[in-house]
Amino acid sequence: MASGRPETAAEGRQSRLLDSPVIGMTPWIAMSVLVGPGRYELAVGVSLALAVAIVIAGRIRSPGASLKILEISDVVFFAAMAVIGIFASPGTHRWLESYSGELSNIALMVIALGSMAVKVPFTLQYAREQVPREFWDNPRFLRTNYRITGVWGAAFGVAAIAGAYGDLVLHDANNLWTGWIIQIAAIIVALQFTRWYPEVVRARSLRERGLPGPPEPPLSSMLLPPAGYLTPVGIVVLAFNAGPTWLGIALIAAGVLLVKSLNRPSAAEPDTGDGA
Repeated sequence: MASGRPETAAEGRQSRLLDSPVIGMTPWIAMSVLVGPGRYELAVGVSLALAVAIVIAGRIRSPGASLKILEISDVVFFAAMAVIGIFASPGTHRWLESYSGELSNIALMVIALGSMAVKVPFTLQYAREQVPREFWDNPRFLRTNYRITGVWGAAFGVAAIAGAYGDLVLHDANNLWTGWIIQIAAIIVALQFTRWYPEVVRARSLRERGLPGPPEPPLSSMLLPPAGYLTPVGIVVLAFNAGPTWLGIALIAAGVLLVKSLNRPSAAEPDTGDGA
């Protein structure tokens, strides 16, 4: 730190958050979840406020840092959506209320795939702030960011398809499955992959070089949050009659059993004791 004093745990967590690509996707996640009939202004307003706050926070924290692809896209897209919403005709405004969620999901998918096409996956700019410069051109480091960016592109593609199905086929923008459950599930998977996969790559790299380090996180740690999501989904199904009763009960049971199973230590993992 510039002051020379050691970084506290809270400051360390804040630094990791601001250095994560997840923070740049917060406005898109907010838009995807909040938008719907009668909520266009709320969704765009919250998303634009988040986008501007992220840019300001980044400049305060690192005054000389360059703007990132995702930060610029955040502000431009949601500012444009806000202006269009202000001057739109009633018919256009109704269209935006129905389809702006899919539009934002498609836009982020295009940003993700486009950044990969120009060989600058948008997560790369965040990752470079967390590793020494000598690793920036490392093939494994680059490949990791291509995969994380691709997973986010796929997640928002799934969200766009789910939302479009609810709007165009079911004619129900507020359908719990297409408007909320499936889209949130896709985001949870992408969030967890972003957290899990770099730790896997780091552990493998250290092991191959014969250096000490933490063990490779198991696949179960990647699957645990999605599995845990099944239980609240089952509760929602029962509470809002979003499916047959047996489905809600089955989802709750599956969530509980899967979480318990994934939390169980693997017999193949040695007991490292206090030395871990």
